Amino acid sequence: MKKLKRVLLWSAAAIPLALLVVFLIAYWRSTNACDDPKAAPANPMKAIVYCDYGTADVLRLEDVEKPTPADNEVLVRVRAASVNPYDWHFIRGTPYIARFMIGLRKPEETRLGVDYAGTVEAVGNSVTRFRPGDEVFGGRTGAFAEYVRVREDRGIARKPKNLTLQQAAAINMAAVTALQALRNRAQIQPRQKVLINGASGGVGTFAVQIAKSFGAEVTGVCSTRNVNMVRSLGADHVVDYTKEDFTKTAERYDVILDNVGNRSLSECRRVLKPNGKYILIGGGGPNDGIAIGPFAKVINAFVLSPFVSQDMGFFLAQTNQEDLNVLRDLIEAGKVTPVIDRRYRFSEVPAAIRYLEEGHARGKVVITVE
Repeated sequence: MKKLKRVLLWSAAAIPLALLVVFLIAYWRSTNACDDPKAAPANPMKAIVYCDYGTADVLRLEDVEKPTPADNEVLVRVRAASVNPYDWHFIRGTPYIARFMIGLRKPEETRLGVDYAGTVEAVGNSVTRFRPGDEVFGGRTGAFAEYVRVREDRGIARKPKNLTLQQAAAINMAAVTALQALRNRAQIQPRQKVLINGASGGVGTFAVQIAKSFGAEVTGVCSTRNVNMVRSLGADHVVDYTKEDFTKTAERYDVILDNVGNRSLSECRRVLKPNGKYILIGGGGPNDGIAIGPFAKVINAFVLSPFVSQDMGFFLAQTNQEDLNVLRDLIEAGKVTPVIDRRYRFSEVPAAIRYLEEGHARGKVVITVE
């Protein structure tokens, strides 16, 4: 019996030790394309590359191989792109828990950016939806580059006729997130009361307009300097958070779309109707919750949901061609317009990322690729 106890004790100690050894081996073997010696590109193009996690200082503008479209792909000459919090999360490798998927010690994917707009340069042999010269927009990893290749049935659509390429580059991630969160997750209905916390940011400016297009009564929460802008987007009511706490008002909402995550679930539940829906999109800056980020609140919402009548949850969007076309139709109908705060040159992507990390951007920050 004593021997069995000793074996069990050694086993209990050995298992976590073995897991630690496996983790350390995986950590130090984590590599990326930057570790491989390579010849100069035969057909070069400029692209933003990062080899290690860190601040925007790790970003470099380098020559890489220009992509060649497969039979079912479209090659796009990128004319503009836009930045998202998504980008600085990848640059910094935060929250750290995400590194189990994107690379433990170094980023597995060394290219950055996801929103683009440009002109079709070439198409694969089986492509029928697009042809050279078409102006398009969409989403594709590695969008901070002179060219991207995209499957013709994925993250690509014809540009809205009433937008410039710079405006169209602002659409993809922020607008798709707002659309899918409100339409799919919240299932908003006409005359419902919708509160958008962080109404002046990238997702928020689209969310205000999209919610109004569905006939909702919209309340936007923002700072003093953005009150007029949010109201101009169609918000029925605007709460200046520097003067008023939306969680302490007498109003009750059918939907809360939270782009900031700066209030507790209990505070948000207080102003949510008994069968209302709370949807967390993101929140926090580069130095907030670097271990697990918003997942702490996500876990809390998951644990809480079965015990309350309200629907509490987190939402991640997925770009698809159908919703890009829906957004194009809304924009061409005059119901939605991208809000652009600042424009940067291609060589200034690090500066654009730094500005976005400050958390004060009004709408979108756009990169012009010349």
